[in-house]
Amino acid sequence: MKTKIEQLRSWIAESKRMVFFGGAGVSTESGIPDFRSVDGLYHQKFDYPPETIISHSFFLKNPEYFYRFYREKMLPLGFEPNVTHRVLARLEQEGHLAAVVTQNIDGLHQKAGSKRVYELHGSVLRNYCMKCGKFYPGEFIRDAKGIPRCTCGGIVKPDVVLYEEALDEKTLAGAISAIRQADVLIVGGTSLTVYPAAGLLGYYRGDRLALINRDETPYDDMAGLVLHASLGDVFSQL
Repeated sequence: MKTKIEQLRSWIAESKRMVFFGGAGVSTESGIPDFRSVDGLYHQKFDYPPETIISHSFFLKNPEYFYRFYREKMLPLGFEPNVTHRVLARLEQEGHLAAVVTQNIDGLHQKAGSKRVYELHGSVLRNYCMKCGKFYPGEFIRDAKGIPRCTCGGIVKPDVVLYEEALDEKTLAGAISAIRQADVLIVGGTSLTVYPAAGLLGYYRGDRLALINRDETPYDDMAGLVLHASLGDVFSQL
């Protein structure tokens, strides 16, 4: 582990266009539960599977149930960035990190100070009226009773990508461009099983790919560095 950390440090020191690609494991260390872990949402009991509840068609058919689930299980407000978020923000300031590409919807990278963040699955901090487009913060959804409604009467929808919805084209294009130009790619806290996000690794053209995840991933054999450890343990040494 020690020699791997030293190797990672040297890659970072030599990097000018590093990209960090992160999943739920980045946020779990801030206390936000992930979907697929043993304690995650997929292992808790609801009337419907979580994948069904947070699908576009379910949202349209049963918005009241969607918002009940969303408020209880998917609205991470009041959490603070952890060491991984803070170190990434520092590396950006130092001119090593070009971008963060994240599957998380909690906005903690920006809260830590990161400026260029591509949020593949959107953010709970942005919410828009489906009728007039008026913006509302996450607290509005949290505090609303039942279905959150705009002053114009329209439903206020979180700017998060639900199942059956496409990723935002501009965000996806930016993430692909950053990964394609990266001289170092660090992938952390993701099982790399969710597509199309996991497929973004295929755009990396460099030879310095580091994977940091507690468990094995389908991409371990492709990486020059693999650390089966928690992100906090690794980033606290960078």
